[in-house]
This record gives sequence, structure tokens and C-alpha cells, in this order.
Amino acid sequence: MLWQLSVGFALAAVIGYLGYRRGALSKSGVVGAILTGGVIFGFGGLSGAALLLAFFISSSLLSRFKESQKEKLAEKFSKGSQRDLWQALANGGVAALCIGLYTLTDQPAWWAAAATALAAANADTWATELGVLSKTPPRLITNNRVVEAGTSGGISMLGTSAAFSGAVLIALTGLFAVIFDPSLAPLRSVPLVPLLTFAGLFGSLFDSLLGATVQAIYFCDSCRKETERYPAHRCGSPTRQIRGWRWLNNDWVNFLATAVGAGLMSFVIFFL
Repeated sequence: MLWQLSVGFALAAVIGYLGYRRGALSKSGVVGAILTGGVIFGFGGLSGAALLLAFFISSSLLSRFKESQKEKLAEKFSKGSQRDLWQALANGGVAALCIGLYTLTDQPAWWAAAATALAAANADTWATELGVLSKTPPRLITNNRVVEAGTSGGISMLGTSAAFSGAVLIALTGLFAVIFDPSLAPLRSVPLVPLLTFAGLFGSLFDSLLGATVQAIYFCDSCRKETERYPAHRCGSPTRQIRGWRWLNNDWVNFLATAVGAGLMSFVIFFL
């Protein structure tokens, strides 16, 4: 196991370095990738690696898709396209924890929970990266009010379809992992693809719900725009909080969304 874990961290370091060279990760993001990827690769083996790579590669590619068109909305988001340490932990931390629990308990339900955490992270990333390109203005998930593109809690048909597709990608990756990994044989009797897809999509929508209700949102008096950025807007002017809980930034929202998706999946598997 120690040898496998060492190999896992080595592979995670290589992936992190490549991500840094391509601009997908910041220097601190490489550390986060090594921490989460090392655990998932080391304890999860090839099946865990397949899930993480499907998430990382697809989300990194989409962050570069029509980047110039999305640049004008960057002021609304707390961070840019480069993932830092906290973003890496927020998106992969729950999956790493679940893979660790799977290793300790030998319960396949925890592996399914890890897969769902990544499905939720992928669904949310795809929804954000593609949803902001929607020609139809998004609507707030809580009251259906039309809002500006990039507004926390805003959803659109394109964004929701993208979230569904992102969850499906991880679900199909998980299905192939279960087929070829003998240790996951108990999951072969489970309708894994629909469950993973639904739970992953649910986690993504929960992310939007938090964004519309309790996520910390700020306002730039200079630009007269809402933003997730604090303490300063992209223009350099200070921002002031206008709603939400101050501690609940976008990283925490992502972490909780993946945790809710994973929790839902583990509950269903344990009681099937």
C-alpha cells in the first residue's frame, strides 16, 4: 500500500506540473492537486485515476473554450481560470476523503460517493464554463428572476444541460471503472450511470442554490456591479458585502456541493 501511495503522489505531481505548464493550475494549485490527486491515485488505483483525470482534463479544456468571450465576465467571479490550492481542495477534497474511507472500510458505496463528488464538481464546472455563453439570460434558481450572466445562483437551459453532460461524463467513466475493476464488482448490480448523473447534477444545483441564498456576495461601488471578489474588485476598488454569510465563499460552496452529492449517493447505495 505504501508503494502504491508513493506512486499515486508521484503521478499527481506529474499531472500537477503539466497543469501548471498549461496554465490550468497556479503554484498553490499544484500543491492542492498533489494532495487530492495523490490520495485518489494512491488509494483509488486506476479506477480512481480515471475519474480524476476525466474531471481535470475536461474542466481544464472547457476553461479555455471561447476564453476571450468569457473574459468580460471574469470580474464577477472570485478567481480566474487557474485553480489555486483552495479550489483544488474544494473540488477534490470530498472525493479524496471518500476514497480514503473506501480503502479503510472496503465498502464500494464510498467509492461511488467519491465518483459522485467528482461528478458534482464536473457538472458545476461545465455549467459555469458553458452556461455563461448562453444567449438567453439566466434566471435565479430561487425565484426565476432574470439576472446577468455570471450571477451566483443564476441558471440557464444551456448551463443546466452542460451540468448534466458533465455529470454523465463522470458517470460513464465510473461505469467503465466498475466493469474492469474486480474490487468494485458489488456495484455492477447498481444502476450506476443514472444514480451518478442525478446525484452529480443535484450537487451542482445545490451549488446554485447556495449561490442564490447564502454565499457571500459583494458590490463594487466604482463599477456598480455585484461580484464574488473580496476585498477588492478587478478594477482595484474595494468591495462591500451586500448579502450572504461572509465565510461562505465560492470555494466553500463548491466543497459543500460535492459533499451533498456524495452524501446523497452513499445514502442511496447503503439503503438499496
